[in-house]
Amino acid sequence: MVHQRRPSVPPRMSRGFIYLASQSPRRRQLLEQLGVPYELLLPEPGEDSEALEEVHAGEAPARYVRRVTGLKLDAAVARMQRRGLPAAPVLCSDTTVAMGRTIYGKPADGRDAARMLRELSGHTHRVLTALAVQAGRRRAEALSDSRVSFAPLSAADIRAYVATGEPMGKAGAYAVQGRAAAHIRRIDGSYTGIMGLPLHETALLLKGLGLRW
Repeated sequence: MVHQRRPSVPPRMSRGFIYLASQSPRRRQLLEQLGVPYELLLPEPGEDSEALEEVHAGEAPARYVRRVTGLKLDAAVARMQRRGLPAAPVLCSDTTVAMGRTIYGKPADGRDAARMLRELSGHTHRVLTALAVQAGRRRAEALSDSRVSFAPLSAADIRAYVATGEPMGKAGAYAVQGRAAAHIRRIDGSYTGIMGLPLHETALLLKGLGLRW
């Protein structure tokens, strides 16, 4: 469904809910872990969400992920208004992987996923997750910046991991909460940020906008 209501909210959370404008099951799980009541606000079939993720030439990773998140939030707010939905805060988030100024988005196919993993193998890279919330005319933003160090990956390791299908749809061609964890030797920063929604920053933004749960 394009718009799906979450289970009924307990009385202690009855002060409100937010719209989560994300197709990521991981972000839904993380928001549920935080205990925030939400409804999904997903793109319509005619919306080209992938086009918003295009990288501009020479764009720094932090600037890129902030810009894309802002564009996704603009589109989500317009979607809410176009559908005539009840007003509520709208949350958007986007994650990218970077090594130096090289941005690793979602792989186009298995070969592209293998290329990314070869380049990340044995190195430390950054995982940047930007989030933005809009409530009425108020907008708040935050950025989570973490480091992930991969152990060296053999060609067989990469083939086996790509064969699972897990890299597809993931920035940097891996999921920290999945089988790739067997090859991660160190993490510095926010584990939930690496998954796609930094919970500490999310809680601060929502509280700053007056949402209590």
